[in-house]
Amino acid sequence: MNDAVKRMLDAYHCQSLDQRLNALREILQALALLGLWRGKFFERAAFYGGAALRLLHGLDRFSEDMDFSLLAPDPGFSLKPYGDALRRELGAFGFEVEFAAKEKTRPGAIESAFIKANTVRQLLLVGVDPGELLGIHHGQTLKIKLEVDVDPPGGFNTESRYLFSPIPHAVRVYSLPDLFAGKLHAVLCRKWQSSQKGRDWYDLAWYAGRHPQVNLRHLESRMRQSGNYTASEPLSIESLRDLLREAVERLDVDKVRSDVQAFVLDSRVLELWSRDFFLQAAAQVTPA
Repeated sequence: MNDAVKRMLDAYHCQSLDQRLNALREILQALALLGLWRGKFFERAAFYGGAALRLLHGLDRFSEDMDFSLLAPDPGFSLKPYGDALRRELGAFGFEVEFAAKEKTRPGAIESAFIKANTVRQLLLVGVDPGELLGIHHGQTLKIKLEVDVDPPGGFNTESRYLFSPIPHAVRVYSLPDLFAGKLHAVLCRKWQSSQKGRDWYDLAWYAGRHPQVNLRHLESRMRQSGNYTASEPLSIESLRDLLREAVERLDVDKVRSDVQAFVLDSRVLELWSRDFFLQAAAQVTPA
């Protein structure tokens, strides 16, 4: 095993196969950020979403996908040119991965690609005992989805943050009030109740306790772009809190608790979840 990968893995203190899988996925995500930095991706784009919170701000849950936004609209943008940089970086640390850009079947604002690797092979690479892997099909694939918004709504701010493992490098990321705006857009504007995501609500509670300031103008820009806010007046904190209360009243608490269970480091916190819990979390939101 690569020494740098061993140091990264040791930091997780894994006690189960599920924990090792989550740690492996996150190590691949961290190495992908390093590859994107080397490929000068962050001259054109910024990191946002749950994985950004986890890797750069210490969010205490794991994240499956990696979300990015261009700094300015570019409908012709493609992730394909960055595939070689990602494969090369991950390969340098011993990981054999495939990079597959998703072909669009219709026009859209999201450019997608996948990093794929054989799950068993990579777990063996990081020193997992073969006896622990008997329940995993030898052909199972570990996938990390990368999505880039090529038509970003305006009004956001970014900053450079630094990661020091496995080597020092920089990642351009949305500022916290803008990250919170993106999360509140997800909480409020998913199209169907059936698409309620426990990770969205977990992150709302995290923001409420640590960084409750939201960039209202960026949130409004997102909501207008998606057609979820059409009022003539600007979005106010009072209007936002009303919308959040309505969302909480529609919330299936048991469903979202189950959805996030596998990604949470301490599942005991989920026992607190109720509509009243989220109403009080929503009340913490303030304008930046």
